[in-house]
Amino acid sequence: MEKSEKIWMDGKLVPWNKANIHVMTHTLHYGLGVFEGIRCYNSMENGPSIFRLQEHVDRLFQSAVILGIDVPFSNKEIHDAIIQVVLENKLEECYIRPIVFLGDNKMGLNPKGVDVRCAIAAWPWGTYLGEDGLNKGIRVRVSSFTRHHVNISMTKAKACGYYINSILAKAEAYRDGYDEAVLLDPSGYVSEGSGENIFIYSKGKLHTPTLSSSNLDGITRDAVIQICKELDIGIEERNITRDELYIAEEVFLSGTAAEITPVREIDSRIIGKGMKGPITDKIQQTFFKIARGNKSKFSKWLTPI
Repeated sequence: MEKSEKIWMDGKLVPWNKANIHVMTHTLHYGLGVFEGIRCYNSMENGPSIFRLQEHVDRLFQSAVILGIDVPFSNKEIHDAIIQVVLENKLEECYIRPIVFLGDNKMGLNPKGVDVRCAIAAWPWGTYLGEDGLNKGIRVRVSSFTRHHVNISMTKAKACGYYINSILAKAEAYRDGYDEAVLLDPSGYVSEGSGENIFIYSKGKLHTPTLSSSNLDGITRDAVIQICKELDIGIEERNITRDELYIAEEVFLSGTAAEITPVREIDSRIIGKGMKGPITDKIQQTFFKIARGNKSKFSKWLTPI
């Protein structure tokens, strides 16, 4: 990790190496906390601009509501603090991680009365699945691990502890020689990647799992849907079966970290022609044009620094 200079913690900027917590921090032991992943791109016209900042801040607060966490700062205070962190660290392009977590003043499974703390870090972070992945596609396996049932851990929250499931799936895929995992929901339908939403192109239309498939309501997922409307690409949200992945013409993953990453192989089966397909390429190119400020129609998605 390429460290930056300062991290925002509980309303103050502190040096990176001094942004510490106590070993008895509640979230460290039990996993109750919420976070976001946000990217800042160097926009051609406006300089550094944060992609869909307000939507990410809104989802952070929605996640907190779902888990019953009272954030001690307002939506606007967190919004403005994110901008401050990028500015103070003089970052032109970066990944931003706001997190709301429980402190160290109380132990036990009952979170009532535990201090709620907030931190925001930002640092330079390149392509999550590699430049080759963006250009040539990645190899994916269907995980042996199942995504959460919607009433076991409420899946619309982007919660810290939920990612144990993702880590197990990711580690299994990597150990078996793949780049990423795709998880199925408890009913056996395709849910999402370990940290990304998934799309397939088949029979002249793009398809993505419905949000009842134990998947996160991804902000990049929403961007893809809106891009498809702009490009006049048909798109449908529905249940998708595992075997549909194998016979799709194109498959790609979307997410803040992964951006738009094509999939060339799933479970040792070549997808389409084994390379980034034309529909994926078109969506990917449009996404990066928007993120870098080259499509004025989507300028509302960018918050200049």
